[in-house]
Amino acid sequence: MSGTADPKSAREHARAQGGTRVETMPVLPPVADDLPEDVAAEDLVWEETVAPGGYTSRRIARGTRLRLIDKAGDACASLNIFNAEMPSERLNVADTVKVQWTAYLGAGKLLLSDMGRVLATILGDEAGTHDTFCGVSNAASNARKYGEGRNSGAYPNGRDRLILGAAKHGLTRRDVHPCVNLFKGTRIEPDGTITPIIGPFVPGREVLLRAEMDVIVVIANCPHVLDPRPEWTSTPLRVTAWRGPVTPEQDTLRNAMPEGQRAFLNTEDYFRR
Repeated sequence: MSGTADPKSAREHARAQGGTRVETMPVLPPVADDLPEDVAAEDLVWEETVAPGGYTSRRIARGTRLRLIDKAGDACASLNIFNAEMPSERLNVADTVKVQWTAYLGAGKLLLSDMGRVLATILGDEAGTHDTFCGVSNAASNARKYGEGRNSGAYPNGRDRLILGAAKHGLTRRDVHPCVNLFKGTRIEPDGTITPIIGPFVPGREVLLRAEMDVIVVIANCPHVLDPRPEWTSTPLRVTAWRGPVTPEQDTLRNAMPEGQRAFLNTEDYFRR
């Protein structure tokens, strides 16, 4: 008989796990020793490392800075964003691309909602390899490629991980929308074909976002759907967030282009209601 078959033994075993720390877990209360110099420790609101094949989600306030770090050079952060007060408003990848006249995300680019507002701004980007075209893997695509794609299997897929993260906030499968993939890129060739830019890359690349609304962030860390490698490959993704000021009217990125100015005006009008 297993040592945990008896309820008392099971309780003792469970309590003995208290204080156990592993790399891939939330840190509660959040602690980080590499915050920017102008960020106070008490403003830290989120510190977590997402395992390969893992997911995470959190509601964060307007003005919050969200830093993602590709710790070992092979993470893929598939990102969904929702308006936390009205989740029917969410990231619109098509508008994010066409309104800004570019298919390639980087520092200074905005992540736009389907209502013409700014959900987040990319403040910093050490990666330069992101994808706005391909979305995420699903159970069927993983089964074809790896022989297994279930959530509970050895090769979890990005869509089911996003569904789990969204469910933490009362959202359902139908709420999971096309995402952006950070740290794994694509290039559109002159003939229209898509070339994946997968790496692995130098460890430690960072992307810094600023929340322009109160948002729900959902992140899956699964291999890119066009990863050409036959092995299911992913590495840990670190997530850190801290409180910050709301974007002022004179902000350089807010005023970088007229389309962005309009999206910020739409956002500010929302908060006047």
